[in-house]
Amino acid sequence: MNSGAAAFLAVAGVFAVVDWFAVARSSKPTEYVAKPATLVALIVAAVLLDPVSDTQRAWFVAALVFSLGGDVFLMLPRDLFVAGLASFLVGHLAYIVGINVLGVDALDVIVASIVVVAVAAPLAVRIVRAVMATDHKLVGPVVVYVLAITAMVVSALAAGVAWMIVGAILFYASDALIAWNRFVRPTPWMPVAIIVTYHLGQAGLTLGLLG
Repeated sequence: MNSGAAAFLAVAGVFAVVDWFAVARSSKPTEYVAKPATLVALIVAAVLLDPVSDTQRAWFVAALVFSLGGDVFLMLPRDLFVAGLASFLVGHLAYIVGINVLGVDALDVIVASIVVVAVAAPLAVRIVRAVMATDHKLVGPVVVYVLAITAMVVSALAAGVAWMIVGAILFYASDALIAWNRFVRPTPWMPVAIIVTYHLGQAGLTLGLLG
């Protein structure tokens, strides 16, 4: 890793920790600065990295940019959940293309799919049922989103790159916590867990560019 990329990863880490404390203390002004700043620093780090594939890097940068858009939508005072969901959906699709751009073995995809579906299906079903009970208009968008992020995790597992696998799983965990907190049962500690797993997930995916 070159010094420029390492420096911006460190900057992202600092802003991320500041954002975690802001979420824990419900300090919205600090969060409005630290949350997008974390993703901006990760985007710059991704641009400066020496990746195994420039094409893969381009797709990952696009995913990070759409994730930044999702961050902004979800942290604003207005309820822009659908807009945030749509932005993150495009981000996941970009990650899927980026992960698969180097090619993955079909058997690895099948095995990864079986593992991920077996683990995630019960949770996904519980969340979708809760969405149906609270706001049935969101069922379609939520189901599409669940399928997309599941495909992203499957792609990461099939690719076999350790950083990508860890990043994808943490990203999935963050989104699962968001859904659980919004639709199933709000819990005081969840917002902090959501943001910590999210930032670590994005960092892991970014580092996955190194192979």
